[in-house]
Parts: sequence; C-alpha cells; structure tokens
Amino acid sequence: MKKNKFYILFLMLFTLFSSDVLFAQQLVYTPINPSFGGSSFNGSWMLALAQAENRFTANPYNNYYNMYNSNSLDQFSQNLNNQILSQLSNKIIKSVFGEDNLTKGHYEVGNYIVDINPSSDGVHINILDNSTGDQTNIIVPFY
Repeated sequence: MKKNKFYILFLMLFTLFSSDVLFAQQLVYTPINPSFGGSSFNGSWMLALAQAENRFTANPYNNYYNMYNSNSLDQFSQNLNNQILSQLSNKIIKSVFGEDNLTKGHYEVGNYIVDINPSSDGVHINILDNSTGDQTNIIVPFY
C-alpha cells in the first residue's frame, strides 16, 4: 500500500515538472518589413522581391499620354478613324445578320488596312496595322 502511494506521488511530481508550462516562454512578434518597424537591412531584399513578382509594366504610349501630348489635329484624326472603324464594324454586323448588304472592299483607315471578302460560309475580314505590322484575320459565319 505504501508502495502504491509512493508510486502515485512520484507519477504526479513527474508530470508536474515535465509539463510544457515550466518551459514556456513569451512569444514576441518581430516585423520583417522596415516600414512597420523591421530591420532596415531587409528593405532592399523586399524591394527586389516585389519587383521580381511584378507582372505589370507601365506603357508610356497609352491613350492618356497620347491625349495630353498631341495637338488638336492629331486628336481629330484619331477621333475620325475611330468613328469610321466603328461604322465599318456596324455595317459588317448588319450584313452578317441580314439587315444590310456588305460589298467586297479594301479600306484604308488611318494606320489600318481592312479587307472584307463576303463568301458562302461567312464574311472574311483581314485587318493590317501598318504602324506595327500586326495582322488579324476574322471570320464571321452566317447563321
């Protein structure tokens, strides 16, 4: 009986002193980003990492840049080209859906050359951009 009490007491003391509570310590958060109090030596590493992950590039030739750095004649020409291309696309859509007759043609609008060839399976449209050399072929089938 004394052995049993001694064994239970030993087991209780062993679990008390071997628990994690005795070896615990306070957790302290240390920021990594120098903007939030981290080490200033991490700044160049974080900037290089952010630039490596950045997939977006600034386009200096976007519409806002061109709009503010061009004269009135260039803006008028661009607006006229956009309206002509819009009317041409509206005519193509109406022709495909049977509201208007579209004739075969070769159109030069600004930097674009548009060739339209109606055929039995649909309307074939070839668009060539003279400034970049890019070409697009579109086939609009009849329904």
